[in-house]
Amino acid sequence: MAFQKLCQLSELRDGHGKEFLVDGRIVAAFLNAGEVRAVDGICAHQGGPISQGFLDGKCITCPWHGWQYDLSNGQNLLTGKKMLDCFPTEVRGDEVWVDVAEPT
Repeated sequence: MAFQKLCQLSELRDGHGKEFLVDGRIVAAFLNAGEVRAVDGICAHQGGPISQGFLDGKCITCPWHGWQYDLSNGQNLLTGKKMLDCFPTEVRGDEVWVDVAEPT
């Protein structure tokens, strides 16, 4: 695994996403109830900004057309099909690290 520093944990707000560019990939990072998740930042439907979506538990809703995904596995909630890459994250002190080379 090739973890890279993504941001300071204090840069993330609980229940909200933030967009980052990591090795040419747009990554959406979310802090939800103390847990950090990172997924592909581009909606599989028409390229909407996932980080600006509405977060409800593990469900992220794209702000453009309402497509919904499970943050824990990238599955579309309507079809059950995996449509977003998910990336391993680690919190090290106040730093968030992500591995975009090993999507799940």
